[in-house]
Amino acid sequence: MGSEMVMVDEFPFPSQITTTKPLSLMGHGLTDVEIHFLQIKFTAIGVYLDPEIVGHLKQWKGKPGNVLAEDDDFFEAVASAPVEKFFRIVVIKEIKGSQYGGLLESSVRDRLAAEDLYEEEEEAALEKVVEFFQSKYCKTKSVITFHFPATSNTAEIAFSTEGKEDSKMVLENGNVTKMIKKWYLGGTSGVSPTTITSLANTLSEKLSK
Repeated sequence: MGSEMVMVDEFPFPSQITTTKPLSLMGHGLTDVEIHFLQIKFTAIGVYLDPEIVGHLKQWKGKPGNVLAEDDDFFEAVASAPVEKFFRIVVIKEIKGSQYGGLLESSVRDRLAAEDLYEEEEEAALEKVVEFFQSKYCKTKSVITFHFPATSNTAEIAFSTEGKEDSKMVLENGNVTKMIKKWYLGGTSGVSPTTITSLANTLSEKLSK
């Protein structure tokens, strides 16, 4: 890849990946939970965005990262900007694919229902995503990726784990695709506050140039 690595927890993430064009690592973080003062880490996350996204966020120029992190309108603009996006999720604590699929399903369903968008087509599309993860076992270091092209409302979801062939699926329902983006890019309601803070700081810096 010829790009440097950024360590997220102890997992290496390339600072740039190339899909149809080079995308930059703009935010990274973890999903975790604290139980009895112990931090249990589930996944490491890298969010890659087309650098052109900055052109769609001009109205936030000059705002510091800590302000942007709390601004859900800003993250709405990030999620909906018509640029390519790529999420790379590395499993830290092993989990059944059905558990990951279940977490994704309940979050996406709640977000759709809140906007009155949960119809039969969305239910069927979400079911396909759940089925895709059903048979997987997410060992430590397994990688889940979501690729969102700039112009279409689809997502390509892929799963790779040691010793097995990569598997992929294409999600063609625009509403479900949008809510998966918002699961990771949802501002104050995003699944990983550390990733949101990291994105806010990076984008604030890029907007100040």
